[in-house]
Amino acid sequence: MSDELALQQRVSRAGGAPVQERQVSRPGVWIQFAEPRGFSSGVGCSSTKGELQASCLKMELDNIKSSAALIYDEFFQNADSRTGNWFLMSSPVPQTIIILAYIYFVTSLGPRIMENRKAFDLKGILIVYNFSVVALSLYMCYEFVMSGWGTGYSFRCDLVDYSDSPQAMRMAAVCWLYYFSKFIEMLDTIFFVLRKKNSQVTFLHVYHHSIMPFTWWFGVRFAPGGLGTFHALLNCVVHVIMYSYYGLTAMGPSYQKYLWWKKYLTTIQLIQFVMVTSHISQYFFMKDCPYQFPIFIYIIGLYGLIFLFLFLNFWYHAYTKGKRLPKVLQAQTWAHHTNGVMNGNASHEKDE
Repeated sequence: MSDELALQQRVSRAGGAPVQERQVSRPGVWIQFAEPRGFSSGVGCSSTKGELQASCLKMELDNIKSSAALIYDEFFQNADSRTGNWFLMSSPVPQTIIILAYIYFVTSLGPRIMENRKAFDLKGILIVYNFSVVALSLYMCYEFVMSGWGTGYSFRCDLVDYSDSPQAMRMAAVCWLYYFSKFIEMLDTIFFVLRKKNSQVTFLHVYHHSIMPFTWWFGVRFAPGGLGTFHALLNCVVHVIMYSYYGLTAMGPSYQKYLWWKKYLTTIQLIQFVMVTSHISQYFFMKDCPYQFPIFIYIIGLYGLIFLFLFLNFWYHAYTKGKRLPKVLQAQTWAHHTNGVMNGNASHEKDE
């Protein structure tokens, strides 16, 4: 083969497009080819010719889709195969549709539907709902304890067990149940809308109820267990207390005498965020902790810090400075700074 290689390529479209020749030199290689006028292979699909531009655009879109599919497949190669066939776990798309529908309803559709309607009286429904969440939270507390946190976890560098052992599967199952419970808790906001408590539907409230299931999908799909689940256990404990309070409040004034512990709710919330942040922060001071998905540690740590600072700010202005807020504002502030579990019951005293 000679040192110089000559290659001539003619490119034409239907009807015969005029072409121009171009030469490209490389060490030991000389290439000559032709391309349609107005088309530069160095730039890509920049032709102003209709058919060629459409063809090139389709080619670029196909390349983008192929690259995206490749990235998606590589990403899910590290997913937990045990949870892949569970409800809502095959893809993040179904849950994304549910979350978007939730956001649309509580921020736009719902308020417009209720604008000229009388607020619903949901007292009975709220009682059943709140105590049902209490029962569910108690069950999840028990399962988290029995599947790891009370049966072998060190509360330090606890790794995810991906085996098919009964205990590992039990932990994965309660992680999924906790994830699914976040969709149930979306009813908190829906009850706000149906009761025309739109002032309670704040950005942080909706953000919390939207981001929790979305991020926990990835937790269940990739890391159902280990040190990343401690905050879920704590959250379930707090939910037992908070929803018990909301349930008793929904039952009316005659049950107010049983709510003497109401003043401790703020402290309980604050302790929760301190414990979550302290526990997850251990990871950054351990010399060797091969936790499988460190990204979840950063997400939990950031989330815990944000809510800790927000709640400390509330505590400072409402208590330390002696500027305790009126009851209505306290209820709204709790909706901003706590777990987002407010469902309108905090205002029952006034309603009654």
